[in-house]
Amino acid sequence: MLVVNVMRRLNFAQPKKKQHEMAEIIRMPKMSDTMTEGVIVAWNKKVGDTVAPGDILAEVETDKATMELENYVKGTLLHIGIEAGAAVPVDAVIAIVGEKGEDIKALLSEAPKAAAPATDKKAEAAAPESEAPATEVPAPQVSKSSIPAPAPVSEGHDGRVKASPLAKKLAEDKGIDISLVQGSGDFGRIVKRDIENYTPGAVAASSSLVSGKEGFDEQAVSQMRKTIARRLAESKFTAPHFYLTMEIEMDRAVAARASINDYADVKVSMNDLIVKAAAIALRKHPAVNSSWLGDKIRFNHHIHVGVAMAVEDGLLVPVVRFADQKSLSDISREVKAYSEKAKNKKLQPADWEGNTFTISNLGMFGIEEFTAIINPPDACILAVGAVKETVIVKDGEMRPGNVMKVTLSCDHRVVDGVVGSKFLLTLKELLEEPVKILV
Repeated sequence: MLVVNVMRRLNFAQPKKKQHEMAEIIRMPKMSDTMTEGVIVAWNKKVGDTVAPGDILAEVETDKATMELENYVKGTLLHIGIEAGAAVPVDAVIAIVGEKGEDIKALLSEAPKAAAPATDKKAEAAAPESEAPATEVPAPQVSKSSIPAPAPVSEGHDGRVKASPLAKKLAEDKGIDISLVQGSGDFGRIVKRDIENYTPGAVAASSSLVSGKEGFDEQAVSQMRKTIARRLAESKFTAPHFYLTMEIEMDRAVAARASINDYADVKVSMNDLIVKAAAIALRKHPAVNSSWLGDKIRFNHHIHVGVAMAVEDGLLVPVVRFADQKSLSDISREVKAYSEKAKNKKLQPADWEGNTFTISNLGMFGIEEFTAIINPPDACILAVGAVKETVIVKDGEMRPGNVMKVTLSCDHRVVDGVVGSKFLLTLKELLEEPVKILV
């Protein structure tokens, strides 16, 4: 869960004060451009506490992160209207600050009822046994009468099995208990074909039944996960996606990276090379660096490359701004700084806003190829697979080499197949001749 220090410069909703009263209403602020409601994760102050400007009243989970709610009023916390765990819409009353002993009955009438706090189903499952137990699905019962009895044995009046000498010899050679074989000869006599066609009987049905208890866990969906689900579903079902996959030889890129890291102060990753190469390719193919706006298409002159990063409970895409104008070392420093901030839960909204193109790399997990859902408002996203050592066939000759597959997801409202293909060809050219990235 990300915790971001919310500063005054974010222009959050300020407490509203009525002229005839001293007490101040604290409302749920709009902490991001897409926020519609917030969840009070925890209150850092309690009713009766003296508060001053700059104090952190509570932690609020938004659709992007968990942020600290800063106080701007001097006085006493007179009322908390929303319990921890409850969700409230933006601008709803959540607390009141005023002078100690002040009458706030009139203000309390403005406070809306909060939604019930989200609960963890797993915690409910651990409730005392006095509560109604979960209904268990009983294991199916099989009666003895439902289990087929073995076929009657071909026995003579003296109790001996009736079988031809050849059948007996064949059964002995195959290790078959001849008393279990059903004969097909005269008077039920066992013959050669009966042994050849014999299949050992299935294990009794009752021995194969497994008795068990079904179960599952459920967890409340976080604001971040809700936003990811909403935005990606909207992207997938609104933007007509199509996909272009290309294989790129990476031998020279691997060698170039090793040489750069022998001298550079900052170690450059393969992903840094890809970010830089993609930024240069975007400059040559501006249609890929665009956005669909309904009645018009925006062709961005600036190139801001989003780099997808996994965080607790979701995914964030911090942005390398003007990536085409930055050196490999600058890109590497910036991406490493974002990674460290993400690890320490310090990413701020300004870090992940404004992307014009996105790169998602799962190569470090050994994933060779995948497709990604376009990150709005971008027109494209590049899915990067692992660099894999393989056999390369070229001009009729085989040699060992390194290859990498990339897949470009395109919004067909903006980008056509030829446009996307030309972008990938430029990217391929840059990565296969990495000196072009450096000039």
